[in-house]
Amino acid sequence: MSGIVQVMEGRKVLETLTVEENLRIGGYTRRDTDGIQQDLRMIYEYFPILVTRRHQVAGYLSGGEQQMLVIGRALMARPKLLLLDEPSLGLAPLLVRE
Repeated sequence: MSGIVQVMEGRKVLETLTVEENLRIGGYTRRDTDGIQQDLRMIYEYFPILVTRRHQVAGYLSGGEQQMLVIGRALMARPKLLLLDEPSLGLAPLLVRE
């Protein structure tokens, strides 16, 4: 487990990398390969649209999809504390309610 991860407003995706590469970078410091795979599946369960976009370059995602991606990337680090600034910015209202 890591310490603190902060997700700032503004959807800072790594635009030239794919969705899955962005997510894997979130777990870069981790060495538990099985845990990383398990967490990828968890992120895809939280945000199913990212499964269909996993091979797509992140710069072409919609604003809401980019927001899901940066939250997912932060969760991949398994932080003890996750700080979110405007976490629902750009997300569909139905997803926010869920």
